[in-house]
Amino acid sequence: MWMILGMGLVTYIPRMLPFVLFGGKELPPFVQGVLKNVPYATLGALIFPGILLIKEGELSFGLIGAAAAFLLAFLGANVIVVVIGAISVLSLYSWIW
Repeated sequence: MWMILGMGLVTYIPRMLPFVLFGGKELPPFVQGVLKNVPYATLGALIFPGILLIKEGELSFGLIGAAAAFLLAFLGANVIVVVIGAISVLSLYSWIW
């Protein structure tokens, strides 16, 4: 029980601190821009190794999916739209090819 309470507290504190410290304050535009791109950076860090480690002979499959995702992200699409768009492009590619 103490472990669960401790883990809950450790998880809650980093989520609560920004609200307490920055409540009612406007962040500089540069910081806002950086924070808007965090989901894309995280998604890229998680997916990039998989692009290069696709099964042997299928590197083009990973690169096509990455190109679709990069293009959608560059156009400003939501993270979910980027993921679904890349999956759709790869589904179409595998169906045609």
